[in-house]
Amino acid sequence: MKLSLTSSLLVVACLSVTACASTVGGHTYQDNGGIVKIEFKSGGKAYVSAGPATHTCSWTEKGNKVNLVCDGDTTTFTVEDDGALAGPKDGLMERMTPVKQ
Repeated sequence: MKLSLTSSLLVVACLSVTACASTVGGHTYQDNGGIVKIEFKSGGKAYVSAGPATHTCSWTEKGNKVNLVCDGDTTTFTVEDDGALAGPKDGLMERMTPVKQ
């Protein structure tokens, strides 16, 4: 009985960690005007669209920071309490909000 309870708690803890491992993976974000869209895919791949142009990029996440790397340039976002991404000030990606799916 004791071993079964311990095993069950371990499984629940592992699932909780896995579920919280990524906040952006599998989600799409866009800027206020809908000009820029970022699709964060599993495996660290992302697609960034600005108008008709789409770039294949990569991403990593640690804590509340998300690094998006496109064509060798890194953009760092902070995941805000409301789920939005805060990017560089005065840019097209200053605030990216989740797209409802």
